[in-house]
Amino acid sequence: QVQLVESGGGLVQAGDSLRLSCAASGRTFSKNTMAWFRQAPGKAREFAAALNWIVGSTYYADYVKGRFAISRDVAKNTLYLQLNSLQPEDAAVYYCAATRRVGVITGPDEYEYWGQGTQVTVSS
Repeated sequence: QVQLVESGGGLVQAGDSLRLSCAASGRTFSKNTMAWFRQAPGKAREFAAALNWIVGSTYYADYVKGRFAISRDVAKNTLYLQLNSLQPEDAAVYYCAATRRVGVITGPDEYEYWGQGTQVTVSS
């Protein structure tokens, strides 16, 4: 089992930035790929960014390229998502996820472990 705990969400104004964190514990060797998803009310959960924990390579959804940045701190077993130039349409619950799989993995069904989510609200 891998336990994931997100933090860092909040209420910001359009154009502001936030940094989300995801602390991993448990069988952390199972987290070969980690990712951030988001889900707005009434919408499906959508992929935002992923990172290969071993080599640090990253992959982004087209809608976040240039605005969001995923990174990790291996010593702290923590995944981050830097959100820049936030817009009201970015408002959602942001979830951290982990999987043993390796590669470009964008489907939520491919991730075995999930955090509880952290709310991001953006006012215009």
